[in-house]
Amino acid sequence: MKEAPFRVASLEEQHDRTSFYCGSEPLDGYFQRQVTQDIRRRVTACFVALTYEQCLVGYYTLASASLLLSDLPAAIGKKLPRYPSVPAVRMGRLAVDQNFKGQGLGGALLADALDRAANAEIAAYALVVDAKDESAASFYRHHGFIALPDSTRTLFLPLATVRKYSHS
Repeated sequence: MKEAPFRVASLEEQHDRTSFYCGSEPLDGYFQRQVTQDIRRRVTACFVALTYEQCLVGYYTLASASLLLSDLPAAIGKKLPRYPSVPAVRMGRLAVDQNFKGQGLGGALLADALDRAANAEIAAYALVVDAKDESAASFYRHHGFIALPDSTRTLFLPLATVRKYSHS
């Protein structure tokens, strides 16, 4: 079995974020100028993909969230407890450096995020994402995410699905 060409770790102070470039100014700017403040304020956690040379080639963020029961598809919502909302984990951002696109790194980072959320000690029903455009929404749908009926760019994947496949 071939070893992955990168490892995923929590973002640390010594990681050089200045040369990261994914091509989206909001994602690049956030990562280069804002993410450490959000980590210090405990409003997000950031995980990075590093090469053997410690080159930072991708990142994603996770934070706690909730989904309104009334926003979920009716067939799913009726199977859940009658609370106004259910706990979730939000993946706020996911980006891959331009030089590493097309190598499956985005899917690998998504898999890592799903694994972290599904195996966390704090319960959450789903991983939620807000796709920035139709291309991003298509990426998430390809990976099994379901769009909210009234907000097609907000998608979720029940974490029970992740646990089911990771233990089979």
